[in-house]
Formats: sequence, structure tokens, C-alpha cells
Amino acid sequence: MRQAGRALPEYRAIREKHSFMDVCYQPELCAEVTIQPVRRLGVDAAIMFADIMTPLIATGVGVELVDNVGPVVAEPIRTLRDVERIRPLEPEQDIPYIIESVKLLKRELGATPLIGFAGAPFTLAAYLIEGRGSKNFLKTKAMMYGAPEIWHALMTRLSDLTIAYLNTKAAAGVDALQLFDSWVGCLSPDDYAAFVQPHTSRIIKTVRAGKDLPFIHFGTNTATLLPLMRDDGGSVLGADWRIQLDEAWALIGADKAIQGNLDPATLLGPSEFVLTQAAEVLRRASGRPGHIFNLGHGIHPETPVGNLERLVDFVHETSQRSAREA
Repeated sequence: MRQAGRALPEYRAIREKHSFMDVCYQPELCAEVTIQPVRRLGVDAAIMFADIMTPLIATGVGVELVDNVGPVVAEPIRTLRDVERIRPLEPEQDIPYIIESVKLLKRELGATPLIGFAGAPFTLAAYLIEGRGSKNFLKTKAMMYGAPEIWHALMTRLSDLTIAYLNTKAAAGVDALQLFDSWVGCLSPDDYAAFVQPHTSRIIKTVRAGKDLPFIHFGTNTATLLPLMRDDGGSVLGADWRIQLDEAWALIGADKAIQGNLDPATLLGPSEFVLTQAAEVLRRASGRPGHIFNLGHGIHPETPVGNLERLVDFVHETSQRSAREA
């Protein structure tokens, strides 16, 4: 997941001296924080350190990343004129540090794959409209239902921004891409189909065109949305812990790979419990090709590092044993 290293003491040591965005802006720091989970835990891929609001901040949208709160937007979106303030992303000018970070990471990671992610337009729109994180997204849904012309204009503009952002990471050399939709699970299937899917589908299909890159599409609390999300064009779909892995795979179809889906809160328990729960995820995967073992969302900062180390070792050992026996 995108916050793979935040439970590590070496990450916290860096954050004591540097803000979140300072780490994003400095390629050497970004590379170090990205590589820390690979170095300490031995995971199979690196997730490039960034925030989902990075492209918005880069284009001048007033966003502050507040510790223990998340993104806080200075001037929430209310009108079409507000939408028009969001200008297109000009990668060479706006995010040269992203380009340099990818190139530096590719040199330092060697054969370890690098994943670059972006926030999906629904989640970005929700932050821009609500002004910060929300439990019920009432302002967001009120705009969807009551001012669809503003909603779709905003989603179109954010989709264009996201396409440019992901294409920049792909051109710089990442090995896979991920679209990360933290809040889309608040929607019904009908609302997803009407207000989100046309935009998400356009992003994925536009970015994937002409590229041989795996594309992971992930959202939280999306058990009821997976049959729709499977048609958005990703090659891998993420599932969180609110649905069993085999049930999720049945919904998205055998032609898709799946990522998931251990509850990250599990890692706060005894190590024996962690491994029991991990074994259940692997049992439901049944050794089928296309399963990427992962958490169902980000790592909690309080997670014992020992549990993370034991989990990675267990998954590697179990997977290797299954492969030998197959």
C-alpha cells in the first residue's frame, strides 16, 4: 500500500526533520523513504512515496497536509468558476521532482519493481468539495445530485490532471501504476455508474493505451462496486477486508488479477493471530496465478515492525512451498 513504511522507526526519524511534502519534493529523501520497506521488510515491490493531493498542490490549489487530519483545502469547490481555477498539469514545470525521483529510484532499486500511484478523481473531488475528510460526504453528494454540470466539469478536469500525472510517472520509468480511490466506497452502485465510472474508465483506458504496464485499481469499502470496477479497464483490482478474497475474485472474474486483502488492524494483534489470518487469505487465493498478497488498506503507524517482518516472511515461505508442491 502507498504508506508502506510509516510504521518504521527509520521513516519516523526522517519525518522528525522533514515535512511530508519536503520528502516528496526532495528526490533523495523520496527515494530513501520509498526503499525503506523493501530494505527492512523484503517486500516484492516499492511504492513511490507521494500524496494523492500532489498534482493538485503542484498546480497551485491551496491544500495543506495536516498531521492527524489529512488534506485541508483552503477554498472548497462550490461553483463552476471554482472548478475553472484548477489549471492543467504541466509536468516538466510542475513536477520535475517526481520525474527525478522515479529515475533515481529505478537506479537504486535494481530488479525490484516500482509502483507509481495517483488519487482517483472521486476522492480528490470529495476533498475539494468537503474541504477535508468527511464521514458522510454530504456536500459531495449534494453537488452530484443537485449540480451535475459542476460535478462532471470537476471530474473531467481532475481526470485530465490524473492522466497527465500517471503518464508522467510511466514515461519516467515506473513498472506499474495504481489508481487509489480512498472514499469511493461511500457510493451506491448506481451512483458509481452514473457519476464516477465514466471518468475513472477514461483515465485507465487512456493511460494504458499503448503501454505494457500493469494497472491496479483500488478503492476501500468497494465490495458492492467490484462488478462495475472490473469494467473500468484495470488489469488488477484491489479488495479490502470487508469481503472474502475468493468472493471478490469471483465478482471481478478470473481474467483479472487481484490484490489483497488482510485487514491492517490484524497486525496490531499477536503474531500468531496475524499469521493465522494471512494463511486464510492465502487459502482463499488457492494458489491461483494473479494474487498479489497485500493489506486491505494502509499500514497503521502503531503496527509492530516485528509483525510486518514475520508476515512478509510467512507469505514468501508459504507461497514458495505451494509453488514447489504444485
